[in-house]
Amino acid sequence: MRMVQGTFDDLGTPLSDVTFVVVDLETTGGSPSECGITEIGAVKVRGGEVLGEFQTFVNPGEPIPAFISVLTGITDAMVRDAPRVETALASFLDFAAGTVLVAHNAGFDIGFLKAACARAEREWPRFAVVDTVHLARQLISRDEAPNHRLASLARLFGATTTPDHRALHDARATVDVLHGLIARVGSLGVHSLEELRDYSRRVPPATRRKRHLADHLPEAPGVYLFKDGQGRVLYVGTSVSIRTRVRSYFTASEQRRRMAEMVRLAESVTPIVCETALEAEVRELRLIAEHKPRYNRRSRHPERAWWVKLTVEPFPRLSIVRKVADDDTRYIGPFASRGSADDAVAAVHEIVPLRQCLDRLSATTSRQRSACALADMGRCGAPCVGGQSAQEYAEVVAEAVALLAGDARPAATTWRERMDRLADQERFEDAGVVRDRMLSLVRGASRAQRLDPLSRTAELVAARRADTGGWELMCIRHGRLAGSSVSPRGADPMPYVEALRASAEHVATPLPPATAALPEESERILRWLDAPGVRIVDIDGTWTCPVGGATGLRHELEPVEASRRSTPGFRSA
Repeated sequence: MRMVQGTFDDLGTPLSDVTFVVVDLETTGGSPSECGITEIGAVKVRGGEVLGEFQTFVNPGEPIPAFISVLTGITDAMVRDAPRVETALASFLDFAAGTVLVAHNAGFDIGFLKAACARAEREWPRFAVVDTVHLARQLISRDEAPNHRLASLARLFGATTTPDHRALHDARATVDVLHGLIARVGSLGVHSLEELRDYSRRVPPATRRKRHLADHLPEAPGVYLFKDGQGRVLYVGTSVSIRTRVRSYFTASEQRRRMAEMVRLAESVTPIVCETALEAEVRELRLIAEHKPRYNRRSRHPERAWWVKLTVEPFPRLSIVRKVADDDTRYIGPFASRGSADDAVAAVHEIVPLRQCLDRLSATTSRQRSACALADMGRCGAPCVGGQSAQEYAEVVAEAVALLAGDARPAATTWRERMDRLADQERFEDAGVVRDRMLSLVRGASRAQRLDPLSRTAELVAARRADTGGWELMCIRHGRLAGSSVSPRGADPMPYVEALRASAEHVATPLPPATAALPEESERILRWLDAPGVRIVDIDGTWTCPVGGATGLRHELEPVEASRRSTPGFRSA
């Protein structure tokens, strides 16, 4: 099994590795904005072991009310020579740096510390915070303790220090309460800091009870399938750690309403361990296309693709079709929607005078008809009424072919000039229409120009350094991932390459530019091949892309489009 270094969110931080600083404050009152701190006490712990303690009186700069002195035993005389809050706060922040803060009723203590930072013109370090009151409310019933006050919980867990409204004593008692609460959630499967913090938030009991579905899942990269009681797939996802990711669906970190509904219906989770991240992505796409899970919003119908082609006839025109046929003509796409394909066709018609009528014209056209309005506007040579011969019209078709499959830069210049003229006339919506049509065409032509060589390549073997030191190996046949594997660190990768080729899936030859895979799968493969560090080991085919083609133009235009869309007030036509 291949080990993959996951992200912090995927793998979590084991509680035994977390350094906690349990803090308690004594103050002159209950308002952080109006009252001051009189004492700070803190205990630093990790893995159940005390690493250090911190205690200081603080001069609040105001008299301590009598009832506070009675409650805490702290008098004006005791704090007269103590440091002011700016100095005490700096010492405490140094002590707590890089740790997780814990407090009983953390809102009170953290509120005072943040207010002190603001008065001292210091930035609050944004500590992760655990509140033992919130945890206790989830875990301790009234049968065990009359309330969730620190004194009651200290008695319940047999704390070695009795809380008495002195900061360090109360912090020591809170340490024992924290350890008692951690022991309880540990029996419920909570073993990381992220899970501990989520546990104290609002999670419906029905959702929390489903946590057992993740108990026997592997800590490995791959795909997971949530299924209902009838075995129907509800949702498909991927992660570098299947078990950790699935467990997150049963915590407060999962905020999506539809996912909460999915979890209520789920009765089992099926894991599929994958050798590489690309294999996991591809398997996810294929499983979503196969099962069409109701809770997957993206990629549920990847087979629904549209193509734009030049028809095969003496006077070709552009046509929108669902599949690539064996007719030896030019195709661009695939497009995700019919609307995008329509926009691409309109973009071609903006600068190339192809005919737009739907009639099938023979080489010897009849003149017993009237030319359409496009001919009067100079946007069509009217071959339908004999205005152009087949040879003359072939020159127009060659111009269209160059735009679809060759150098797109001259066309881009024409589009830009047209948009500039419209903008100068303050016809901004019309300029936006031209821009959107141009982008649709460029994207469709770019896909075809990139997918075509991949489709024609019988086999491509590529490699990239794995996180573990070996090599990720991919065998791609006609644009489909036929197999993947990983060679161990220090091993000669070539025997693993040969084994991969021998065991890879047989893939039938498709009709270019369509590949033998779903369009999105081939797009994912192309992105992986373009990633830094990927090396082509062997190829049975030709890996080319036209100079000045749509791909370069797409890379130039899409960042500009993204910046426009992020501008306040931008509105797409």
